[in-house]
Amino acid sequence: MKQMLMHVQGEMLQTAVLSNGRLVEFFMEKTKASSLVGNVYKGRVINVLPGMQAAFVDVGLAKNAFLYIDELLDPHLEKQPLQKPLIQELVKPGQELIVQVMKEPLGGKGARVTTHFSLPGRYLVYMPISDYVGVSKKISTEGERTRLRSIGERLRMHEEGIILRTAASGESEESLHGDVAQLRETWQSIAVRSIEAAVPSELHREAGLMRRAVRDTLTLDMDEIWIDDAERFEEVSALLEEMTPRLRERLKQYVHRDGVPLFDFYRVTEQVTKAFDRKISLSCGGHLIWEETEALTVIDVNTGKFTGSSGLEDTVFRTNMEAADEIARLLRVRDVGGIIIIDFIDMEQNEHREQVMQRLIEKSRNDQTKCTILGWTKLGLIEMTRKKARENIAHQLTERCVACGAQTKQAENRH
Repeated sequence: MKQMLMHVQGEMLQTAVLSNGRLVEFFMEKTKASSLVGNVYKGRVINVLPGMQAAFVDVGLAKNAFLYIDELLDPHLEKQPLQKPLIQELVKPGQELIVQVMKEPLGGKGARVTTHFSLPGRYLVYMPISDYVGVSKKISTEGERTRLRSIGERLRMHEEGIILRTAASGESEESLHGDVAQLRETWQSIAVRSIEAAVPSELHREAGLMRRAVRDTLTLDMDEIWIDDAERFEEVSALLEEMTPRLRERLKQYVHRDGVPLFDFYRVTEQVTKAFDRKISLSCGGHLIWEETEALTVIDVNTGKFTGSSGLEDTVFRTNMEAADEIARLLRVRDVGGIIIIDFIDMEQNEHREQVMQRLIEKSRNDQTKCTILGWTKLGLIEMTRKKARENIAHQLTERCVACGAQTKQAENRH
């Protein structure tokens, strides 16, 4: 049983995805403070930093946006020069640029922007200047990959790029054509507005959480979609009718049952609380210690009360295997980005080490956000990265204590 639950509280929208009652994804966003990722701006280069091969661009936000040289070069890797040019050869201070936000402003850093534009649709991502066709790696059937690639080549015009998303699997060429046509029209509108727009100014705003949730998260295997707000129920209904009519009948409005809110009825509140703890218990009796710093996330695996029945190596191996499952799930729930270091319990057998890493790789394939697992370091740690685009949810659920600097839950007493 797979369910999506949408809880509306004032200006805050929280979305949870459950698989057999277990929380696997969690998103939250204020409707009046929507994400900047995907927004397109007309900006002006403020200064160029040759030593960093980057430039700062004023796009009208509180801090100037950061543009790295790779985001200026041709988006098709095969067409990029073997020797990168100097950043000052590509842009000059005062030059006007059209850029798209690829990472939110985080901490004291401004937004990171690119000139590799991409507009996501229900079934595909449209790239107006990328000149290639890609297919989601999650579509594993070679015949379907070939079919979609052929359709993509027929649909795209010269120099356009298309990436077929997982949701495109099994869809007709007509459906995919409708997606391309709509996104192409959106891009043409952006191009027209950019001609007369002042500098700096916003040319395009990415969809809010509600539309993104329907577009990016809802799949045909979703059994139920619940929302606890009448007004938003109509909005989601219209979005489903527009993008995925087959799921419309699975949408239901939740009415409090004996006064029990939606997230409490499905134990989402309880699961979110546990997921964001520093110490997370494993069903085997072991536990994780989860530490997030500005530079990276560190996860320590411990056997705790689990003693096993077949010797130390077996106990350690079973704990690590369960920990790999739980870590992959929690990375999605907590929406962790950046560098991640995992200290699994030391194992003597190389075969066990390989199985633990393969389990982590396998479970990470369920993640819509790109994960790269680099393997074991010489110190016996797993090193991986997860693409960071938006503010970590943990930072939205907690606030930093002014006395000691620790992150504390907003609902709890302060120091």
